[in-house]
Amino acid sequence: MAEKLTESKWRAIVDCDSSQDGTFLYGVSTTGIFCRPSCRSRTPSKENVVIFKDARQAMELKFRPCKRCKPEGIRLPDQQWVDQIADWLESHYAESITLERLAGVFHAGSSHLQRTFKRIRGVSPAIFLQQIRLSKAGELLKSSELTITDIATAAGFTSSAHFATVFAHKMGLTPSQYRQRKADGA
Repeated sequence: MAEKLTESKWRAIVDCDSSQDGTFLYGVSTTGIFCRPSCRSRTPSKENVVIFKDARQAMELKFRPCKRCKPEGIRLPDQQWVDQIADWLESHYAESITLERLAGVFHAGSSHLQRTFKRIRGVSPAIFLQQIRLSKAGELLKSSELTITDIATAAGFTSSAHFATVFAHKMGLTPSQYRQRKADGA
């Protein structure tokens, strides 16, 4: 069972107070990551903070250790960490995602995240995200009557022109041609 977030613990988190390291750990319910009070990652929203007495308690509640501050010396294996990043990208693909945002969510430096992801998955997080978006767009082109602009937005592309360019380059057909071919049974 998690502990109560007191005002003094909240102050320690906000102030990145290293004197409180070892007295408690905090998790962020929206990311599933737990940290030391001194962690320099972005300050979470207070309502998303969960307090733990130790790393064992955090991990029992399915939280994973921060890659940046390495609470209690625990470090998630790279493969497992990258799998979690990939899962997160698959469920947030329609959002605006930058490498910096991804690094913030997963409490790591952007260069480290980029290198590790590419080593494990063979592509950068940006290419992986683009592949997800193209796959989702292809599904929508086959199964819906949405406009190309609506499909671009639903798949997470910033504009329909950018979507059409990327789609044509990667798929060899414009979105309209792809939709027509699928409708014709090709």
